[in-house]
Amino acid sequence: MASGTWKGVTLVAAVTVTVLASTGVWNPFPQLWEWVSTSGPVAPGTRWQQRLGGTPQSISVVGESVVVEYRTSVEAYNLTTAVKTWQSDADWAVTAGQGSDAVVVTGRLLTKGYQVLDARTGTVKRSDTEASAVWAYQNGIVDLHCAGDDCRLTAWDPRAGTRLWSAEAGGIGFVLHAANPDLPDSRRLGTGDVDDDAAGPAMMPGLLGLPDNGKVRVIDTATGKLVQTLQSGPDQRIAVVGGRVLTITGTAKDGTCYYGVVATSPPNNRTVWKRDGLNLRTAESDCKQDRDPAGGYDVVLGVDPYGRQELINASDGRILWYGDKSAEVLAVDDRYAVIRTGDTLRGWSFARGKAVWGQNGREKAGAMVTPYAVIVVSPGRVTALNPTNGTVKAEVRTESKVFTAAPGGLILVSGRDMAYLPYS
Repeated sequence: MASGTWKGVTLVAAVTVTVLASTGVWNPFPQLWEWVSTSGPVAPGTRWQQRLGGTPQSISVVGESVVVEYRTSVEAYNLTTAVKTWQSDADWAVTAGQGSDAVVVTGRLLTKGYQVLDARTGTVKRSDTEASAVWAYQNGIVDLHCAGDDCRLTAWDPRAGTRLWSAEAGGIGFVLHAANPDLPDSRRLGTGDVDDDAAGPAMMPGLLGLPDNGKVRVIDTATGKLVQTLQSGPDQRIAVVGGRVLTITGTAKDGTCYYGVVATSPPNNRTVWKRDGLNLRTAESDCKQDRDPAGGYDVVLGVDPYGRQELINASDGRILWYGDKSAEVLAVDDRYAVIRTGDTLRGWSFARGKAVWGQNGREKAGAMVTPYAVIVVSPGRVTALNPTNGTVKAEVRTESKVFTAAPGGLILVSGRDMAYLPYS
């Protein structure tokens, strides 16, 4: 037999044995396969490391439970022992509520309804069979029920399961489904090395904007009433942020884009603030606005006509921070921002109006601001800082991704391995 043929046969045999061993059908070399599939440490100093049954989609810490979402299931582990406590079939899972009172909301794709589970035991606390979409917040679970062109938005207390309010929402259901579907608000500014949901659920905003075939229906979450319906123009984008309706205009003229923002207050459409020349980065090119403004909660990121970034309170239009052309905002929430100038990072406090910490040598770093820690990630290194003063809460050499910043530490994931890194 020719050498090329032998090589082909050998390759096919090797692939066959690998597939059979990996699927558990037949393993001729159990000790060798155990060595190949054994994971190395995710990071030094972790309290525990757990091999997961698949690639996680999201991870949340709820009290003493670590809730892991996969594509077709959700399961929970004890935060102290890493012992699996329960598992449930689901295509999506999100966390609602705060602290030990938080719950897990699960559902199936292309299937109406959802379940509210106890995070500690996995038992069903409440179930729904008709909702097409669900949004999870610290202080509420909001679901959408539609019957033909008649839709209704309802808010529930996460733990008690009692109804908080219900409002008519028109015929919007065909564009909204599953968990936390996108709304016309702001998109979270952060880094791909930290999961978008690492900060946990946000507080329910004062106003919710619901898309409806080119229109936006605005719901007041304090009263549970539809307070305004708006139609954007061809060169406009509407974002509901900070209890205001932001109408962002981008006009193509003279080979450039001319931007402007007007913030109004429903229901009387009173103008609260406006700015000519403010670019909220809602357009990629040709002035076509195809994305929401970046920011965090009530704060939005803008660029002035001179190319200088600024952070703005969407509620009243106040400039919370204004940089020079070399400064770049990496992450922000409603209390702090992380700003990079050259290789220096600074933590900016909105309450104090100044930088409260700094770190050098972070030219290629990304960041995410969470309630319990500012996470800074540079190649091969993860650092958790106290947001108020920059004190290092944890720092490790690792290539893993940060999935959650919990009250007591970080949840790190590398491939299918999950580890818990406590703060010092």
